[in-house]
Amino acid sequence: MPLSPDFQPTTLKGFDYFWQYTSQRQQIYYLQLAGKQPPFSDDPILNTYRFTNVYRATDRVSQYLINHVQYNQAWDWLNTFARTMIFKLFNRIDTWQYLVSQLGQLKLDDLLSKRIDRTLEALMKIQPLYNPAYVMPPYYRGRGLKYIGHLDLLRLMIKNQVPQLIQSAKTMEEAFLILRSYHSIGDFLAYQFIIDLNYSPHLQFSENDFVVAGPGSLRGLRKCFANVTKANASQFISWATKNQDEEFRKRKLPWQNLRGRPMQLIDIQNVFCEVDKYTRLAAPSLNQEILGKRPKQYYRPSSNLLTANFPSKWLLSRN
Repeated sequence: MPLSPDFQPTTLKGFDYFWQYTSQRQQIYYLQLAGKQPPFSDDPILNTYRFTNVYRATDRVSQYLINHVQYNQAWDWLNTFARTMIFKLFNRIDTWQYLVSQLGQLKLDDLLSKRIDRTLEALMKIQPLYNPAYVMPPYYRGRGLKYIGHLDLLRLMIKNQVPQLIQSAKTMEEAFLILRSYHSIGDFLAYQFIIDLNYSPHLQFSENDFVVAGPGSLRGLRKCFANVTKANASQFISWATKNQDEEFRKRKLPWQNLRGRPMQLIDIQNVFCEVDKYTRLAAPSLNQEILGKRPKQYYRPSSNLLTANFPSKWLLSRN
């Protein structure tokens, strides 16, 4: 994504909070990864509420996708596409685990034969199928069962050779637009899906090729910069990504990146969203003209050990 060399944004008070939050939240991640126990910070907000990790790929659901959906076997591209999209349509680990317990490791044929549909019919009577983290709009415009509509949408993509089209796309934006062309998949979901598919070994897009700002990220951007619009939001995200080391240095903030990998566009986009939530408590004066909700989920320690496995194509250091 080209950034004009003369682009120089006007920063607002929230921009300092962005870097302070990012520094502290990354320190918490490494403490959790080392098996330390809370409290992790002197900041009561970070100790009390749940915020996502700075790097998207380090979060629990992304780690599960990488470890158990994409890299647990040497899947070909069609099966990788189907498995990734089935997992992400529901975005709920226990839904995936139930399917595997009933059908074995999921394959494209389980989708095409509708074995998945029949299996989920039993599960939906017991527990929710979807993760509430983000909303999947219904595919049938309110007609029929929501989960069947989403699986039909995925079957339509397979019929239309979407996996092949995405793999032959020259840029991440081109691949994004292929997904975006389908009903019920808006900008936010299409971007999230292409990021997830791109974790696999079958796609080679750079995470710094393209970015789409979600609604929460836009709210965070407007606390950090003047004159942010949906149309120009990517320029501000790109600028922050390009200047991340300098911004930490200027503020004398400790920063440990992800084993040599700087924050990518997707990570910076995500942090702007989290900073919007964080500043609703830390800096209420920033919220007077920006609608949104304060953090709702409280931090609860988990007995599950964190994993830190990433696509080998990233060539991360071992430290």
